[in-house]
Order: sequence, then structure tokens, then C-alpha cells
Amino acid sequence: MSENTGAKEMPEIKIKRALKKPDTLPPHDDTSVKKIIGVVSGKGGVGKSLVTSLLAVNMNNHGFQTSILDADITGPSIPRAFGLSGQPVTVGDAMLPLKSEGGIDIMSINFLLKNDTEPVIWRGPVISGAVSQFWTDVIWGEQEFMFIDMPPGTGDVALTVFQSIPIDGIIVVTSPQELVGMIVEKAVNMADKMNIPVLGIVENMSYAVCPKCGEKINIFGESHLEETAEKFGIKTFCRLPFDSRLAEMCDNGTIEDFPEDNLHSMVKMLRNLIPPTCGI
Repeated sequence: MSENTGAKEMPEIKIKRALKKPDTLPPHDDTSVKKIIGVVSGKGGVGKSLVTSLLAVNMNNHGFQTSILDADITGPSIPRAFGLSGQPVTVGDAMLPLKSEGGIDIMSINFLLKNDTEPVIWRGPVISGAVSQFWTDVIWGEQEFMFIDMPPGTGDVALTVFQSIPIDGIIVVTSPQELVGMIVEKAVNMADKMNIPVLGIVENMSYAVCPKCGEKINIFGESHLEETAEKFGIKTFCRLPFDSRLAEMCDNGTIEDFPEDNLHSMVKMLRNLIPPTCGI
């Protein structure tokens, strides 16, 4: 992926006005995706990529054909979590995503770099163009769920995804700190301006479980997840604890082997997006 992606400068955004959403870009002719879910966060370091990975693993385990479009161009971590590396196969002017051991289709900028530690030093419009190409120039095939791991914040790439890809809704990932809660409101408000529904909130690092007595310890203080969800009329939310096993499995590329998580309410909500006749 080079810098001559044909990306254009985004127009100036006037904050007090609703953001106009143009027609989305068409995918490759051999791509059909029933539901596209963006996973967003107001800031980095809250576990957005982890939640993206767990959601994809859950839906794949429930029998849905699932994929991940890694739109976090400057900080891609999805390939490592799934233990994937190598160059994608090209078909004409298009590319095929890499497939995880469990059958999840994944495309990330890391697959196009010589090594996964090579930094991507591109300006915003070029990064946005690369994300658009992951949608238009990749043969995703028949997918029931596509999860887009978005970069943190409300900048160029988030706007590009919201405007150029037909997102069905977003899931917001947060952590319990009050400051982060304020930043989450920015992400929710941006989605509202783009007329994209917020499907749920995941509070990561919500608590720790004492290994001796099983007591839940709120390391960052009392959670305000329920109040935040109620404020924005979001019915689906869940809390994920600290779990050292998850970090280890992400580092080892074996996240698909994680035995259990606390995303049950989120998974149920997602399953209900596709009628039983279209999925499992």
C-alpha cells in the first residue's frame, strides 16, 4: 500500500452542524456483508482491539461467518492477537484477507509491511485512503458479521469509516475512569451526528477478581457504566474484568482459545441483528 492511494483532503467540519453522510463506497463485486459493526473508543489503551477480537471470536464460535477489518493503521494489534503474518494473496487488482486458525477473515496493514514493527508514517488522508481500500479492494466473500477495529478518537479515519462504509452500528469501548467517560461521550456524539446507532458499551478493565475469595475489586473506583448507558439510551452494556490470561494469549496469538468472557449480553444483541433464517 503506497501513498498514491488517491485519498482526498476531508472538508472542514463545522462542529455545530450535523455531519453530512455521502453515499458509501461499494465493496468489491465478490463481497457481501450482512452486518458491519464498528468498534470505537474515545482514547487509546482501553482495550478496543481486544474487544474487537473477542466479539469476532464469539460470533465465529456461534456459527456466523465473521471478519475483521483492521482500520487502526498506525497501531495494528489484531494480527498478533490471532497469530497471523504474511502477505495477502492478490487476485487481479484485489486482495484476499488472511484467515485465522478458527476461520475468521482478517485484513490489516501489518500484512503489507516487511515486518510488523515497521512504523506507518503517513498523513491522515493517506491513512484514510488505505482504510477505504481495505473495504473496496479486498475480496471478503460472503460475511455475516464484519467488525471494524477503529483507531481511537474522532479524527480522519473514524470519519472516513463512518462516511464511506455502510456501518450498521458501533460498540463503544471504555474504562471506568471519569475522564475516559467524558471522552466516550465525544465518540457517542459523533456517531449521533452521523446517524449511526450506538449498539452497546463495553467497560474493559472494570474490576479485578481476588484469586483467593472471588471478591470483585473496583480498582478504578465505582463503575458509572449503567449511568452512561442510561444517559444515551443504550440498552446493551457489559463489564470485562482484568484477566492476565487474555494478555498472555494475545501476545501468543491464541486469543481464539480463550475459554470464556463476559460479553454474553453483547453477543445476544448481535445475534438478534440477523434473523434465524440467515444465521445460526
